[in-house]
Amino acid sequence: MRLYNVSYSGNCYKIRLLLAQLGISYEVIEVDILKGESRTPEFLKLNPNGRTPVLDDNGFILAESNAILAYLARGTKFLPKDKRQWALIFQWMFFEQYSHEPYIATSRFLLQHRPDTTERTQALAVRRGGGWAALKVMEQHLAKHEYFVGDYSIADIALFAYTHVADEGGFPLDEFPNIRAWVGRVRQQPGFVTMI
Repeated sequence: MRLYNVSYSGNCYKIRLLLAQLGISYEVIEVDILKGESRTPEFLKLNPNGRTPVLDDNGFILAESNAILAYLARGTKFLPKDKRQWALIFQWMFFEQYSHEPYIATSRFLLQHRPDTTERTQALAVRRGGGWAALKVMEQHLAKHEYFVGDYSIADIALFAYTHVADEGGFPLDEFPNIRAWVGRVRQQPGFVTMI
């Protein structure tokens, strides 16, 4: 199994975390997106969208981080068979990609990898409201639940990836005690590995 990876990417980290927790060995192929390596003809054959992560499981190629999580978690405790729990896990994973990642993750990328310009300031400003709104939804849910759906699952892995580094995107978690407690619980899971 090979993982085309960017070490500082939360989307790639999700996959590394689950692979570690499943005890699956794999080869990492680092892709330097800042140098355009995800736009080469070779990489675009793997993923025409030109994004990481990409998983190569003995010739079966799969892109999109949450699709990879679901593929790897099928038949494990990380993705229950119960129809309603299964659906709720995907509800949270779609929330992560639509209502969380576009604001928190992209803000982090802008702050870490783009020069301090008026354009960057404007791009960050338009992401503020959406990022805070996503964190408030999570905080309210975690006030009543230890994990997002039942026990620890790929819903937690998906949301943990960028939430635990939200401060790097300008979203400190000081006002979110339930999220901070959940981050601590995720860190205590067997097989946990850090992002970098």
